[in-house]
Amino acid sequence: MPVRRFLSTEDGVNIEAVYDPGGVVYNASHLLSEDRGKPLESRSETATGRAETAAGRAETVAGRPATAAGRPEAVSGRSATTAGRPAIVVAHGFTGGVDRPHVRRVVAALGRYGSVVTFSFRGHGRSGGRSTVGDREVLDLAAAVRWARDLGHERVATVGFSMGGSVVLRHAALPDAGTDAVVSVSAPARWYYRGTAPMRRLHWLVTRPAGRLVGRYGFGTRIHHREWDPVPSSPVESVPLIAPTPLLIVHGDRDGYFPVDHPRMLAQAAGGHAELWLEEGMGHAEHAATGELLDRMGEWLVERGLGGPVRPRFLHGTDSPVA
Repeated sequence: MPVRRFLSTEDGVNIEAVYDPGGVVYNASHLLSEDRGKPLESRSETATGRAETAAGRAETVAGRPATAAGRPEAVSGRSATTAGRPAIVVAHGFTGGVDRPHVRRVVAALGRYGSVVTFSFRGHGRSGGRSTVGDREVLDLAAAVRWARDLGHERVATVGFSMGGSVVLRHAALPDAGTDAVVSVSAPARWYYRGTAPMRRLHWLVTRPAGRLVGRYGFGTRIHHREWDPVPSSPVESVPLIAPTPLLIVHGDRDGYFPVDHPRMLAQAAGGHAELWLEEGMGHAEHAATGELLDRMGEWLVERGLGGPVRPRFLHGTDSPVA
């Protein structure tokens, strides 16, 4: 059964995350420690939030009664197959979330190839903070990857869609990313793109007070009012730093947000290191990803980064293994 908890990011934001072990049975009690802080911005919801969280925890491990402390009984000894089974961390698109149907469909498909960690980016769903639309979200992904490692997975891949696709690229370029393979789907290559009607609407949503109200109450996404300062490195600037980690760039030739010059720019910036799949007839992000495409992505992950012997993780550009 899936396990839920809140993860604390490096800058102190609590993000809601879900772990789908995919048949791995282990002692889940160490995952159910007290949440550090509240997931929502409003601290007045403390009592209700604790009650809901406790109820959610009790349901996390199916059929197990709660102890006197209100936590589920341990399932069994932690299996060695946790380390042997790879983990895939899924990063959703803007206005998405861990419980959105299109995200759960991705989880179900990729769960055939490994355990899956999903999470809601800051400002989305029950996660705290406000969305910075791809900037500080790198810290959210880093917390999710760290959780997968803490669970004992020796191989961890990241898969991101749209905004999440830009985040997995920027995260993989970090010296201590600790990922074994990266898949970026429907990601922009550069910032501030307004060349399509959907992107012009998105910029209105993010930059205007009225737009942010629509984002909050219409899409359940709380957007930060401050502009980027400094401007973060763009996806196309990040891609050259990802090697030698295997990288797959996936994009639809009917993407209504970012035309095909975006994935081509990313692939060119990789200097021959990345694979590029231009999918005929595909639109944008999770909603447009077919089951067949998700299966091919899962197979690629197993073949390129998750299926062989565990590789030493090195700092980018050095011969020093990551501790």
